[in-house]
Amino acid sequence: MFAAERRQLILEMVRANGAVSLRELARVVQTSEVTVRRDVRALEAEGLLDRRHGGAVLPGGFTRESGFPQKSHLATAEKTAIADLAASFVEEGEAVVVGAGTTTQELARRLARVPGLTVVTNSLLVAQALAHANRVEVVMTGGTLRGSNYALVGSGAEQSLHGLRVTRAFLSGSGLTAERGLSTSNMLSASVDRALVQAAAEVVVLADHTKLGTDTMFQTVPTDVITRLVTDEPPSHDDRAATELQALADQGVHISVAGPGVGSPAGPVPGAAAPGPDQVPQQQRRRDVPPLPGQRRTHGAHGGHHGQAAAAQPGGGAPTPPQLRSAGSLGAEPPTARVADLAPRRR
Repeated sequence: MFAAERRQLILEMVRANGAVSLRELARVVQTSEVTVRRDVRALEAEGLLDRRHGGAVLPGGFTRESGFPQKSHLATAEKTAIADLAASFVEEGEAVVVGAGTTTQELARRLARVPGLTVVTNSLLVAQALAHANRVEVVMTGGTLRGSNYALVGSGAEQSLHGLRVTRAFLSGSGLTAERGLSTSNMLSASVDRALVQAAAEVVVLADHTKLGTDTMFQTVPTDVITRLVTDEPPSHDDRAATELQALADQGVHISVAGPGVGSPAGPVPGAAAPGPDQVPQQQRRRDVPPLPGQRRTHGAHGGHHGQAAAAQPGGGAPTPPQLRSAGSLGAEPPTARVADLAPRRR
């Protein structure tokens, strides 16, 4: 395929989807990501599209948010691996909040197998994924339906979250940087996500590598409030994503990296005994990057609980019965957690 043909096809894909990853573009035009990156750079010079970290968007993409149909086709393999890994942090009988997004929808499909779970969400898609799950209670917020991502937003959604206390919030967004944290392109969505964060003792962000280093209009969760990032392994040539991961680790975010093949198509079985590191193939292991000592953060009404979580449940204790648990009853780290090569720099 000639360069002109490739670039025309790339442009058509971006116009049809609003945003497309370099990996997907390379697959469709059957060439390398290096060549696609060169084509995208040339199209940007002509003002036909804008480059974003790991992909391309329509001009003005900083303020434009792709709809659900477009997002659902982006980085699908990465989202599956992230959802598999994120589900392993949820224990039987927990109460969690799950925000709107295509990655959180994948997570919800796996949470359907966790008995005694309570899930609070403003996402119709998350609720739908859990609608037929046995022994999983789904609590919907109020609010006004935002059709582009099937989420409930507005004052009704925010007010319904007042006084709520859960162990973890699982959120996604449009971009993630060490400087601003998680962000999104829509003001109403950002406001509801902030309310979800206030209800949780621990904030877990789900973001594939294409979102690392991307900044959008409205801040959702500042970096010092993010407890853990679950992401996928950036390509070896993606220096920007690797730099952003290191910067996030330096600021105390615990990073869990899902490698290819993590979990299974149906997701992990929560509560099942996890194999030891020597029993798992290298390409299927996850890498965990712990935060710097003493940098566990607090936020909202839960100040002080993060630092007490590990001591509140010593190893070997009896599992907490199904109920709405407070921040003080957070479970211990899953047994498969490992310290990664990527570690916070001493300062």
